[in-house]
Amino acid sequence: MRATTLSFLNMHQHGELFVNFLRARRRIFIDDKQWDLPQVDGMEFDQYDTPRARWIVLHEYGEVMGGVRLMPTTSTCAQYSYMLRDAQLGMLPDIPQDVLFFKAPVRDDIWEATRLFLTNAVPAHRRIAVQRMLMNQMAGAAYAMGASHVLGIVPATFSRWMTRLGLMSAVPVGPVQNIDGDRTQAALMNVSYIGDIAPTESTHTLH
Repeated sequence: MRATTLSFLNMHQHGELFVNFLRARRRIFIDDKQWDLPQVDGMEFDQYDTPRARWIVLHEYGEVMGGVRLMPTTSTCAQYSYMLRDAQLGMLPDIPQDVLFFKAPVRDDIWEATRLFLTNAVPAHRRIAVQRMLMNQMAGAAYAMGASHVLGIVPATFSRWMTRLGLMSAVPVGPVQNIDGDRTQAALMNVSYIGDIAPTESTHTLH
């Protein structure tokens, strides 16, 4: 399995990987979770898929197995900034405004993670290793871009989840809530904790 960090500058070097990533997102978030999201030509996308974003994609033999999107909290595009801040400002009706305990940060050293997923193609006996790979690649990519922390909505059981993955450095920063049928909570992860050991190049391999 390989992990590739995509940007608008390098996606042309990876064939249809970005298109296949957006198609995998559609299967997970629209087909399976039944979220009401934009789609076209079998791809899911939204207002945060801009040149400011980075996309970490896990893939094996051409098939997308998982991924996550990163966005700097300093991002702006028309009236939008990043998902948690826009939710706090009342711009995203599907996410509660009280999703964070504090005012959403706008800082160069904090990035946001969204659209985290693994596909059903990842067998049960590999899921923990693959989740760990995805989180480490996410942290490595954020760390390489100057981030010290990543902010995002995670399962409300994230403390147990992070412990199982061997990733301990995260704190809850929002109340436990039910969002689109998932019991979730905003968390802040210290990516410098694993950034020193996470690979920061665009591609890494898991055997």
